[in-house]
Amino acid sequence: MSTLILFLPPARPGPATDYSYTLTADGHTALRHATAPASLLPEPTRPGGEVVAIVPARALSWQKVQLPPGLPVGAGQQTPRLRSALEGLLEDRVLDDAAQLHFALQPGARAGEPAWVAVCDRAWLRENLQALEAAGRRVARVVPEFAPGPTASGRPELCAIGTPEDACVVLTGQGAEQGVAVLPLSPAAPALARAGLPPPAAAGEGEDDALVVRAEPAVAALAERALGQRASLHTASQRALEAARGDWDLAQFDLASTGRTRALRQAGSVASALINAPQWRAARWGAGLLVAAHLVGLNAWAWQERQSLSAKQAAVRSTLTQTFPKVQVVVDAPVQMERELAQLRQAAGSVSPRDLEPLLAAAGSALPEGQQPTTIEYTPGELRLRGIAFNPDSEPAVSARLQAAGYQLRQDDGSLLLRAEGTP
Repeated sequence: MSTLILFLPPARPGPATDYSYTLTADGHTALRHATAPASLLPEPTRPGGEVVAIVPARALSWQKVQLPPGLPVGAGQQTPRLRSALEGLLEDRVLDDAAQLHFALQPGARAGEPAWVAVCDRAWLRENLQALEAAGRRVARVVPEFAPGPTASGRPELCAIGTPEDACVVLTGQGAEQGVAVLPLSPAAPALARAGLPPPAAAGEGEDDALVVRAEPAVAALAERALGQRASLHTASQRALEAARGDWDLAQFDLASTGRTRALRQAGSVASALINAPQWRAARWGAGLLVAAHLVGLNAWAWQERQSLSAKQAAVRSTLTQTFPKVQVVVDAPVQMERELAQLRQAAGSVSPRDLEPLLAAAGSALPEGQQPTTIEYTPGELRLRGIAFNPDSEPAVSARLQAAGYQLRQDDGSLLLRAEGTP
């Protein structure tokens, strides 16, 4: 499943609004990165592809709240009650009217525990999503550009973004109590970042090495001069891929998708990762080899079974031709052998279980005492008796006894039908 990842513009959308986007097939490697209006954005290249919108770090604020006990906060329980509770908790922390803001709880939030809440302008976010949907690019997920929590390096990280005229630095990974900070690009940023390190690391030698500094190519030189530390290049496309792989989904409350859509989207994302993600390459090879081994084994087993069946059929044909040399052409060995045996019995004057006498003898052992049939109908291998009042409760025991002798007994249309086994 391919993914179109795009950055939402900082201003409200208009006819000339451009979106910076990244197109990926596996969520780890960018196929294309460019800027285009909503109507000219590429479509995901595979069936089931999704569109992921990224909210820039400058458009979000992060607030940590203590959720009330007993408040339902699950994915399918984002009710007006939860929205009202968040408005009450954040009313004194935000500058704008809480009713005009959009809230999104962190993944896995639980009632009675602290949780991060992402806050942004509701009208701005809604208008951007509507503009993309009008252009045929319906957004499946909305993710933050940066999110609170531990970083990949396990240390505080500084990321310089923007343009030389409007550069800033984003600080992440300062600990469980610190969210995402967007600061001006200045020499004070490393000091603020090191303030979140444990005392031994902050006080030890080589403390600059404890920081991870990354920068977009456009501001890399500026960031190295301002921060006094070498910065590794980190493009907007790489940042988009990392954000899209995160657990956050800001499309909550009135912007949330249905439960079925979320389940399908998650299933598609998991399937895409298993099929395309580099970290699953060894597992894919292992699964392919396992399937190949099973196919080889099944074919070998089928070949052995065919050989065994052919040997048994050849043995049956050999038995027929050796026992009855006059049979030259073998079409159906069991049927031909039965026919030859019947001719031998007829020539010798003996009877077979399919003849009338053995059938009558078997019927006599099965009939209730004092019961006499009013009509007897005989066809080769089958005897039908009418006018017998047979007790259904005793039928299983009688049927079992006759079956041991090679006969089948059942009631059919008010009569008893006795049939020799093997009779069609």
